[in-house]
Amino acid sequence: MPFIPHTETDIRQMLDVIGVPTIETLFDEIPARLTQADISSIPSGLNEQATTRLLLQRAQQDAQPLCFLGAGAYEHHIPAAVWQIAARGEFYSAYTPYQAEASQGTLQLIYEYQSMMAHLTGMDVSNASLYDGGSALSEAVLMAVRANRSSKSRRILMPRTVHPHYRAATQAIVRNQDIILDELNFDLQHGVIDVASLPDAPGDFAALVIPQPNFFGALEDVDALTDWAHRHGALVIAVVNPLALALLKAPGQWGANGADIACGDGQPLGIPLSSGGPYFGFMCCKQAQVRQMPGRIVGRTVDLDGKTGYTLTLQAREQHIRRSKATSNICTNQGLMVTAATIHMALLGAEGLRRVALSSHDNLNGLLQRLQTLPGIERAFARRPFFHETVLRIKQRHVSQLLQTMLQDGVLGGLDLSRYYPELGNTLLLCVTETKTADDLDRYARSLATALQQ
Repeated sequence: MPFIPHTETDIRQMLDVIGVPTIETLFDEIPARLTQADISSIPSGLNEQATTRLLLQRAQQDAQPLCFLGAGAYEHHIPAAVWQIAARGEFYSAYTPYQAEASQGTLQLIYEYQSMMAHLTGMDVSNASLYDGGSALSEAVLMAVRANRSSKSRRILMPRTVHPHYRAATQAIVRNQDIILDELNFDLQHGVIDVASLPDAPGDFAALVIPQPNFFGALEDVDALTDWAHRHGALVIAVVNPLALALLKAPGQWGANGADIACGDGQPLGIPLSSGGPYFGFMCCKQAQVRQMPGRIVGRTVDLDGKTGYTLTLQAREQHIRRSKATSNICTNQGLMVTAATIHMALLGAEGLRRVALSSHDNLNGLLQRLQTLPGIERAFARRPFFHETVLRIKQRHVSQLLQTMLQDGVLGGLDLSRYYPELGNTLLLCVTETKTADDLDRYARSLATALQQ
C-alpha cells in the first residue's frame, strides 16, 4: 500500500460505530504483563518525504560489486520473461489453492513444477514447496525418522560438508524432538567424506545426509555412500544444487537403489539474490515415502466430462489436526518463487540448464588458471572434480582483510571460511557462475593480486 488513507477522524468514526473507545481496547485480551509501555528505543514516525529520503539513502548502500560469492545463494542470469510472467496478478496474489474449481491455473503450474523437479532429481514425487534449503533439510530429517519403519533410531548422520546454515537450521528444528544429529567429519586433504573411514558397524541410525556438490563445491562419492547407508538399514537424504543436476547423476540413480529423499534450495532456478531472499526449498522422494511428505502435492485427473483437471491430492486438509502423526503443514509456502522457477525451467529447458551449468564450471576453471601465477595461493583440496565453487588457501594475508580490500575495489571476492571451519586455516570459498565474462575473471585476478601486496 503506497499510503495510509485513514485520518484521525476516520479512525474515530470507525471506533464509534463498533462502540470501542480506543484502538488499544481491541487488544484488551492480551495480558498487561505482556504489553510494552516504553517504546522509546523505536524512532518516531516520519512523514512521506523523510521516509522516501531515508529509504533512498539505504538503497544506495546496496552497492553492486562484481560478485564471486556463492555459498548457497548464486548469481545467475534470469531471463526478463520470468518475472514479467510471474508478477502477473493471476500468480502474484495466489494463495493455497484449496478451492480447485477456482484455482486451475495455479494448480496446473504447480503440477508442472512438480513434474520438472521429479525429473531433475530422478525421484517419483515432488511437493510444492518449502521455505528454503535449510527448512527443506529439516523437514527431510523429520520425514526420514517417520518413514524408516525398519529403524527405531532417532539418529541422523550429518556430514560437516553440508552447508553450515542448513545444519544449524535443522538442529534448531529437531533438537526438541529428541532427534540427534551425529556429525561426520571430512577428509582435510580432499574436502569430502572419506568412505573408507566409515565404520562397518555404525549402530542404528535412521538416515544419512549426502550433499552433492558439498559446501566446498567438491563432489562426494555418492554411489558408495548411498550403498553404505542402505546396507545398514538407513534412508538416504540427498541435499543437492538443482542446477548441478543438469550435469550430475540424479539422486534417484545414486548407488544400487538411489536416494530416498532429495531436497535443497531452488534459488539457482530463476530467483534473484534479493539481499538474502525470499528463496524456496524443494523436496522430492520415492513413492514409498510419499505419505510422509510434508506440504502440498498436486495431482492430475479428469472430470466427469473427461476434461483434464488438477487438485490437491493424497492429503486431506483435516489430516493436519492429527498432532504428532501428521506431516508438517507447509501451506503458506513459497508459491511465487515456485512460479518463477517453473517459468525459468520451461524457458531454458534441459539443454539450457546444462549450458548454464557447463558455463559456470568452465568459468571457474578459467579463473583458477589466471590465479596460478599469483604467489601464496593454492587450492585447499586436491580432489577433482568440483562444481563452480572451490576453496582457496591464502598464505600471505588474512582472508578477512583480503576480502575487505577487494570489496573496496568493487569485487566481492568470496566467503571467509574461518568462522565455520577453523581447522582449514586461512581459506576462502570462491564461486563463479555463467554471468562472468573473461574481463570479469581478469578483474578478479588483478584485484586479488593488488590486495595480496597490501
